[in-house]
Amino acid sequence: MKIEYKVNHTISALQFTELLTRTSLGERRPVGDLECMLGMLDNSNLIVTAWDGNHLVGIARSVTDFHFCCYLSDLAVDEDYQYQGIGKQLQITTQAQLGPKCFLLLLAAPAAKEYYQHIGFTHNERCWMLERSEDIN
Repeated sequence: MKIEYKVNHTISALQFTELLTRTSLGERRPVGDLECMLGMLDNSNLIVTAWDGNHLVGIARSVTDFHFCCYLSDLAVDEDYQYQGIGKQLQITTQAQLGPKCFLLLLAAPAAKEYYQHIGFTHNERCWMLERSEDIN
C-alpha cells in the first residue's frame, strides 16, 4: 500500500465527516452537523490529506498565518490505517508548508497526549479554552 499525501486538495464535508467517524476524533467533533463540518473545511487555510488510492485515510487540518504560528486543529487517521506513520507524515508535510519561524501548536486528545512528546512536541500548560456557551466576564 502506497499512501499519497496532498496539500490543499479539495475534499467534501461528507468525506471529512466519514473519515472522522472512523477515528476517535469523531467523538469530539460535530459530525452530525454538515454545515459546521463544511465551515471547518472552508475556513481552514492548510489541509494535508492522506490517500490510499481514492480513499481518504488521514487529515491534518490547520489554521495558520504561515509565519508565526499554525494551529493544527484536527489530526485524524482512519483506525484501519493507524500505527503506520501516517499521522507523523501528515504533521511533517504540514510543517514543511510553514515558514522557518512558524511554530506548530495543537490540543491533544486525552488518548494521544503521550504521542506528541514522543515525536518532538513540548508540553505547554498555558492553554486556556472558553466554550462558546460561556460568556467573557
